[in-house]
Amino acid sequence: MDNKELFHQFSRQSKKGILIIYLNALYKSLKVLWIFLFFFLQKFSKISDSQLGLIYLGIACLLLFLFFRSLLIFKNFQFKIEDQHFILQRGILKKTNTSIPFDRIQNIKFKQNIVQQLINVFEVNIETAGSSKAEISIKALSFSDANALKQSLSSNTSRTSDIENISKQKPLLKISLSQLIKVSLTENHLQSFLLLLAILIGVYQQITELFGGMGERELMDFYIEETSFSGTNILVIIGLLVLFLVISVISSMVRVYFRHFNLTVFIQHNALEIDQGLTTKSSVILKKEKVQHITISDNPIKKKLGISFITFKQAISGKTKKKQDKIIKIIGCKKEQVGAIKKLLFPNEAFENPLKKLSDHYYKKRLYMFTGTFFLVLNVLLYVRFELHPLFWLNALVLPLLIGWIHLKYQKQYYFCTKDIIVIGSGSIETHHTYLPFFKVQNIKLKQSIFQAKYKVIDLVFQTAAGKIRIPCLKEEDAYKIYNDTLFKVETSRQSWM
Repeated sequence: MDNKELFHQFSRQSKKGILIIYLNALYKSLKVLWIFLFFFLQKFSKISDSQLGLIYLGIACLLLFLFFRSLLIFKNFQFKIEDQHFILQRGILKKTNTSIPFDRIQNIKFKQNIVQQLINVFEVNIETAGSSKAEISIKALSFSDANALKQSLSSNTSRTSDIENISKQKPLLKISLSQLIKVSLTENHLQSFLLLLAILIGVYQQITELFGGMGERELMDFYIEETSFSGTNILVIIGLLVLFLVISVISSMVRVYFRHFNLTVFIQHNALEIDQGLTTKSSVILKKEKVQHITISDNPIKKKLGISFITFKQAISGKTKKKQDKIIKIIGCKKEQVGAIKKLLFPNEAFENPLKKLSDHYYKKRLYMFTGTFFLVLNVLLYVRFELHPLFWLNALVLPLLIGWIHLKYQKQYYFCTKDIIVIGSGSIETHHTYLPFFKVQNIKLKQSIFQAKYKVIDLVFQTAAGKIRIPCLKEEDAYKIYNDTLFKVETSRQSWM
């Protein structure tokens, strides 16, 4: 039977969906009523038998109410496909009808949390560029129905036979467990390290307050003063930093393992299919015309291993709650795989031997000014307010690193233009290359502060449906040239941004 005929009439979810809806209702109720549960457990010994009976009766009535409510939600949740539209009918007392044209659908996601894996059903999310209210989540479908629905919704841009045979195709990318471990080692661990360092400072402050409350603050101050320059104290600090670095690496590895487990990417006529996840499995079809821009990222370790990460950004709405869901990331891509994806998205562009242009030297001066101010304020707080004298001596190590970071950030801030695309570089330790087609630009701004006016430099800001992209501190003549070229190409382009 043709997939469109399968959903020609209104269909319901799998009956197992009642359990998913019910558990979701229980979870939401628990989030609201947890404070009452806390007081109930706290006063349990003081509650009389008659009161206890009434409480149990109330809980039973609530559970029964949630069950019948879940049953009605399941019964009234119906969907079908008609005239290139996905039509959804739902509600309990007040029923609503939602109709989404196929061309507004950005991507279609399969998801499976632990409960859905146990009862062997799939959640299908249909995402659009509008607000979160326009997005649809079907909580429980069998694999055959979910796959048929995905094929039907994708048939407006892909041949059905292409999608049906995708499982027989060789994947563009498939990450094994050993490759996943190598990829996780190349992650940016600095964020986790700084978080753990902040925790250490917080613990130190708590210990100081504890000694102060016990009247032993002078004893602690004497101990710190006596050990500030001892070799043992320095070794302890170095040991803690090494320990925190190890913990940061392990936490990054665990995060990557759970999120990108069994990552597999297929490439079709005009779309990518991306499968990944361990505890929460997901599968998404990403249509190339829905991608606003991509960013290809690497760092020294990634370059050594010959891999890059690719981030796809789609249109978001200001009302969309989960903007992170509009960002799709593929890790561990080798050069030929990056080339295949760029060819899919930008088939008529040539990126070989580009003439890169850096931001003006004023950008480096601004980095020194902002970083130096922050560094000075931080030292004053550590030395005067918190009296963390041992950490103060780490300036000898941190200051050269900050200078190196500023130099890298300036060198990696570049841009170059091809026929229809502007490529923007950024980063410091990691290098990010953003590929933005001119016709995707919805607005472009020139921003100049009074300090920039003195040096004749301008910030250029591109506004897209996926957010803003900035090129800082361009020379005025370069900024105006890009500004005028972008406006011309946007106005003369016949391509749709969606």
